[in-house]
Amino acid sequence: MEEKVKDHSDFKTRIWVNKFRGDFSFLSNFYPCKIEYKGLKFQSSEATFQSQKCPKVASIFVKLTASEAKKLGRNLVCRNDWDEVKLSIMEEILKIKFAEGSYLAEELIGTGNLYLIEGNTWGDTYWGMFKGIGQNMLGKLLMKIRKQLQQ
Repeated sequence: MEEKVKDHSDFKTRIWVNKFRGDFSFLSNFYPCKIEYKGLKFQSSEATFQSQKCPKVASIFVKLTASEAKKLGRNLVCRNDWDEVKLSIMEEILKIKFAEGSYLAEELIGTGNLYLIEGNTWGDTYWGMFKGIGQNMLGKLLMKIRKQLQQ
Protein backbone atom coordinates (compact mmCIF):
# COMPACT_ATOMS: atom_id res chain seq x y z
CA MET A 1 0.00 0.00 0.00
CA GLU A 2 1.50 3.30 -1.08
CA GLU A 3 1.34 6.18 1.37
CA LYS A 4 -0.11 9.47 0.20
CA VAL A 5 1.86 12.67 0.48
CA LYS A 6 0.79 14.74 3.46
CA ASP A 7 -1.02 18.01 2.90
CA HIS A 8 1.57 20.61 3.85
CA SER A 9 -0.79 23.57 3.37
CA ASP A 10 -0.78 24.28 7.11
CA PHE A 11 2.97 25.02 6.82
CA LYS A 12 2.40 28.12 4.66
CA THR A 13 2.45 30.39 7.71
CA ARG A 14 5.83 28.99 8.79
CA ILE A 15 9.16 30.47 7.76
CA TRP A 16 11.35 27.62 8.94
CA VAL A 17 11.43 24.16 10.45
CA ASN A 18 13.67 24.10 13.50
CA LYS A 19 13.61 20.41 14.39
CA PHE A 20 13.19 17.23 12.45
CA ARG A 21 10.43 15.73 14.62
CA GLY A 22 6.69 15.08 14.23
CA ASP A 23 5.50 15.97 10.72
CA PHE A 24 9.12 16.65 9.79
CA SER A 25 10.66 13.44 11.20
CA PHE A 26 11.27 12.20 7.65
CA LEU A 27 14.03 14.83 7.37
CA SER A 28 16.01 13.22 10.18
CA ASN A 29 18.83 10.79 9.45
CA PHE A 30 17.25 8.62 12.14
CA TYR A 31 14.09 8.16 10.05
CA PRO A 32 13.81 4.47 9.14
CA CYS A 33 14.25 3.98 5.39
CA LYS A 34 16.10 1.57 3.16
CA ILE A 35 19.27 3.00 1.63
CA GLU A 36 21.36 1.02 -0.85
CA TYR A 37 24.88 2.40 -0.93
CA LYS A 38 28.05 0.88 -2.36
CA GLY A 39 26.45 -2.55 -2.67
CA LEU A 40 25.05 -2.68 0.86
CA LYS A 41 21.51 -2.10 2.14
CA PHE A 42 21.13 -0.04 5.29
CA GLN A 43 18.17 0.73 7.59
CA SER A 44 18.62 4.52 7.69
CA SER A 45 20.71 7.32 6.28
CA GLU A 46 22.42 7.56 9.69
CA ALA A 47 23.60 3.94 9.53
CA THR A 48 24.76 4.47 5.95
CA PHE A 49 26.70 7.59 6.89
CA GLN A 50 28.32 6.07 9.98
CA SER A 51 29.40 3.04 7.92
CA GLN A 52 31.54 5.27 5.73
CA LYS A 53 33.76 6.44 8.57
CA CYS A 54 35.64 3.15 8.10
CA PRO A 55 34.46 1.47 4.88
CA LYS A 56 36.34 -1.77 5.70
CA VAL A 57 33.72 -2.53 8.36
CA ALA A 58 30.69 -1.00 6.57
CA SER A 59 28.82 -4.32 6.46
CA ILE A 60 28.55 -4.29 10.27
CA PHE A 61 26.12 -1.35 9.96
CA VAL A 62 23.54 -2.95 7.63
CA LYS A 63 21.31 -4.34 10.36
CA LEU A 64 21.81 -1.54 12.90
CA THR A 65 19.22 1.04 13.84
CA ALA A 66 20.21 4.67 13.51
CA SER A 67 20.89 4.92 17.25
CA GLU A 68 23.02 1.78 17.28
CA ALA A 69 24.94 3.00 14.24
CA LYS A 70 25.64 6.40 15.75
CA LYS A 71 26.88 4.80 18.96
CA LEU A 72 29.17 2.42 17.07
CA GLY A 73 30.35 5.20 14.76
CA ARG A 74 31.60 7.21 17.75
CA ASN A 75 34.00 4.39 18.56
CA LEU A 76 35.49 3.89 15.10
CA VAL A 77 38.88 5.09 13.99
CA CYS A 78 37.82 7.24 11.05
CA ARG A 79 39.43 7.11 7.66
CA ASN A 80 42.22 9.68 7.22
CA ASP A 81 40.25 11.89 4.85
CA TRP A 82 37.00 11.85 6.83
CA ASP A 83 36.82 15.58 7.50
CA GLU A 84 37.35 16.29 3.79
CA VAL A 85 34.79 13.78 2.48
CA LYS A 86 32.02 13.60 5.07
CA LEU A 87 29.95 16.40 3.56
CA SER A 88 29.99 14.94 0.04
CA ILE A 89 29.23 11.46 1.42
CA MET A 90 26.24 12.83 3.33
CA GLU A 91 24.99 14.54 0.17
CA GLU A 92 25.28 11.28 -1.82
CA ILE A 93 23.34 9.41 0.84
CA LEU A 94 20.62 12.07 1.04
CA LYS A 95 20.21 12.02 -2.74
CA ILE A 96 19.51 8.29 -2.48
CA LYS A 97 17.10 8.78 0.43
CA PHE A 98 15.21 11.52 -1.43
CA ALA A 99 15.42 9.94 -4.89
CA GLU A 100 13.35 11.70 -7.53
CA GLY A 101 9.82 10.31 -7.71
CA SER A 102 9.96 8.63 -4.30
CA TYR A 103 7.56 9.22 -1.43
CA LEU A 104 10.31 10.90 0.59
CA ALA A 105 11.21 13.19 -2.33
CA GLU A 106 7.58 14.29 -2.51
CA GLU A 107 7.61 14.94 1.23
CA LEU A 108 10.75 17.05 0.90
CA ILE A 109 9.29 19.00 -2.03
CA GLY A 110 6.18 19.50 0.11
CA THR A 111 8.18 21.61 2.55
CA GLY A 112 8.08 24.33 -0.12
CA ASN A 113 10.58 27.04 0.64
CA LEU A 114 10.77 26.57 4.39
CA TYR A 115 14.24 27.08 5.83
CA LEU A 116 15.23 23.68 7.25
CA ILE A 117 17.20 23.73 10.50
CA GLU A 118 18.35 20.56 12.19
CA GLY A 119 17.84 21.95 15.68
CA ASN A 120 19.11 19.68 18.43
CA THR A 121 19.71 19.37 22.14
CA TRP A 122 22.94 17.35 21.93
CA GLY A 123 25.23 20.22 20.91
CA ASP A 124 25.82 19.40 17.22
CA THR A 125 26.83 22.69 15.62
CA TYR A 126 28.19 21.19 12.40
CA TRP A 127 25.22 19.22 11.04
CA GLY A 128 22.66 21.28 12.91
CA MET A 129 22.14 24.12 15.32
CA PHE A 130 22.26 24.11 19.10
CA LYS A 131 20.78 27.09 20.95
CA GLY A 132 20.69 29.05 17.70
CA ILE A 133 24.37 28.45 16.90
CA GLY A 134 25.70 26.19 14.18
CA GLN A 135 26.51 25.59 10.53
CA ASN A 136 23.34 23.53 9.89
CA MET A 137 25.03 21.52 7.13
CA LEU A 138 22.31 18.83 7.15
CA GLY A 139 19.61 21.45 6.72
CA LYS A 140 21.58 23.14 3.94
CA LEU A 141 22.06 19.86 2.09
CA LEU A 142 18.35 19.06 2.37
CA MET A 143 17.42 22.48 0.98
CA LYS A 144 19.92 22.02 -1.88
CA ILE A 145 18.43 18.65 -2.77
CA ARG A 146 14.89 20.04 -2.45
CA LYS A 147 15.76 22.82 -4.89
CA GLN A 148 17.13 20.27 -7.38
CA LEU A 149 13.94 18.19 -7.04
CA GLN A 150 11.73 21.25 -7.55
CA GLN A 151 13.35 22.06 -10.91
